[in-house]
Amino acid sequence: METVRLGYVGCGFVAQTIHIPNLSALPNARLEAIAEVRPKLRGLVAAKYGIKKQYDAHKQLCEDKEIDAVGVSAPFETQAEIACDLLRAGKHVFMEKPMAVSVVQGEKMLAAAKQGKARLMVAYMKRYDSGNELVKKAVDEFRRTGELGPVTFIRTHGFCGQQWTAGNSASIFSTDEKPPAGPGGSNLPDWLPTKNADGYLNYLQQYTHNLNLMRWLMDAGDVKVRAVDFDAENGYQGVAILEVGGVRAVIESGSMSHWGWDEHTQVYFRDGWVRTEAPPLLLKNVAASAEIYKAGKTQQITQALPADPNERWSWSYQREAAHFVAQVRSGAPFRSSGEDTLFDVRAFETIYRAYLGIK
Repeated sequence: METVRLGYVGCGFVAQTIHIPNLSALPNARLEAIAEVRPKLRGLVAAKYGIKKQYDAHKQLCEDKEIDAVGVSAPFETQAEIACDLLRAGKHVFMEKPMAVSVVQGEKMLAAAKQGKARLMVAYMKRYDSGNELVKKAVDEFRRTGELGPVTFIRTHGFCGQQWTAGNSASIFSTDEKPPAGPGGSNLPDWLPTKNADGYLNYLQQYTHNLNLMRWLMDAGDVKVRAVDFDAENGYQGVAILEVGGVRAVIESGSMSHWGWDEHTQVYFRDGWVRTEAPPLLLKNVAASAEIYKAGKTQQITQALPADPNERWSWSYQREAAHFVAQVRSGAPFRSSGEDTLFDVRAFETIYRAYLGIK
């Protein structure tokens, strides 16, 4: 496939600030169609990016035989249903996380992909951050050589803050049109009490990034849950003690009125660690920092930097968009496939059941 012909569903904040401009700028892709139920907003975005075709429903994209792949940004419960329709229609799909709000919904998506002979990629941008790629390389090498001894502990911390946009949110269109309604009904797990739905969704949509990154660093699939302790006030601030790749791991979740961004992940070995610290999400052209500490007799701390300036001064969201198009063109596997992401959905159901004491 020489050029990937793209469509996009949604013109909201994330679509306008991240995915539509990034996909539009790729040399081997053309963003040819957009689906959005708000006509004024759709027209403004289409005009800005020179998008020729405008649809008021994603099912029109399903029927467009000139579209190879589609990106999706929609409310959490809705976007999975949209993705199912597109996958069944044979369109490769790039979608925002979380992939699904329940295992049942996630399995339905994979069945739709199989039916349509299409593939699903979930936008876990941390896997495409050039700093995190260095961390992954270092963790793999230390595990292979045993230079730092065995992995003993993993922790990921996300208290985040108020400045996730990093000042890069001013150039989006807004109208007085009402946002689209959801599909009706609920795709949430059937065991989840209604009063706990907001806490579950808030925890899932934020910390799915952190768990996914830990699993990637450890080449892990299934996650075991040891203990969970969240504040009842919001249903997500606290700790989840897990087992990732056979190693004890902790997700520290919460929020604070911080002026910057407080998020890092650390893999501890017996004789050192590898640590990544995340930049604010919309801070462009800044990769995560990668720190390597060698303890024991050496006692050395180094900062790993990409050798290529284009990788050092890069944005993870741009790199994930380029990966999607490249893999669609070549047929090679996605780094964050739907099949892999289902492990995260299953883990978050297990975490929240443990929190609520539901067997």
